[in-house]
Amino acid sequence: MTRTIHAVHQVSRPQGAPTAENFAFVTEELAPLAEGTALVENLYFSVDPYMRQAMDEGPVAEGHWALDAPLEGRSLGRVIESRTPALAVGEIVGHRKAWRTHAVVTPDETRRIPDLAGVPLSAHLSAFGGTGLTAWVGLTRIARLQPGESIFVSAAAGGVGSAAGQLAKLIGAGRVIGSAGSPAKVKLATERLGYDVAFDYHDGPVMEQLRAAAPDGLDAYLDNVGGDHLEAAIERLRENGRIAWSGAIAQYNSTEAPAAPRNLFEVNLKALRMEGFLVRQHMDALPELYEFLAPHLASGRVVPEETVVEGFDRSVEAFLGLFRGENTGKMLVKVAD
Repeated sequence: MTRTIHAVHQVSRPQGAPTAENFAFVTEELAPLAEGTALVENLYFSVDPYMRQAMDEGPVAEGHWALDAPLEGRSLGRVIESRTPALAVGEIVGHRKAWRTHAVVTPDETRRIPDLAGVPLSAHLSAFGGTGLTAWVGLTRIARLQPGESIFVSAAAGGVGSAAGQLAKLIGAGRVIGSAGSPAKVKLATERLGYDVAFDYHDGPVMEQLRAAAPDGLDAYLDNVGGDHLEAAIERLRENGRIAWSGAIAQYNSTEAPAAPRNLFEVNLKALRMEGFLVRQHMDALPELYEFLAPHLASGRVVPEETVVEGFDRSVEAFLGLFRGENTGKMLVKVAD
């Protein structure tokens, strides 16, 4: 049985954008399994924009990564050795001990992955993972999107955005508008991801492009970017509009205070509601998402958009690629078959 595993550690704090030099690949020797634990061979794990904030100095209890230590993240793995009846050899489980080829887990650190007909395993890290669940919670619980309403989603071809466009259409949104970072991603958003219209934010000021895309205004905004996108959405939202703030990737690597949004007082003038949320506080919504989305995934009506980087040795490359816009949909690392 495996006794040598490979892992990625963070070895220094980034100043601005992270680099490969902030990480190191290490080899670790496993002690014999203790009673009540199991050894999992990781199959896939997720790299996400929020991890950039985890790299900064701060308390581990608040989600910051310690230096020279194993890193966390959503992962799917197969139990290959077990000393607990709660985890059978061969079982597929989800856990948060990612960035390594193998992990020692206890039953309370895992969740069972349902075998859903017609749904690929990797979808449990994309459509049913943190990004898909973020989109679902943002649309249904925070923005409270209603049939016929119009919504703007930033980073439309990213992990959250690729799920949000398709989910918004299934919910019955009247007009779904997205922004993306290249002509290819704009085309993907409108042809495959449910968006009625999308624009490339490099083509001109976001404010002007959103005015053209939503001349009659907006009811809701799912924010994954912050900055000028949030400013433009505030300007376009109608009275009593809602903002579900899930992230601000445009600001994660910045060493300066953001210039935008400069129109926050409009939140008051229009009686807007802006609410940030953490998906980990809404895990009770996952059964809702399974029930709603699984039939659409199985039928092919919804596509779990994913960028899968093959090979554990490319883990850091996959993570850094997030900030260069190299992914469409959810960025995953495939560790083993």
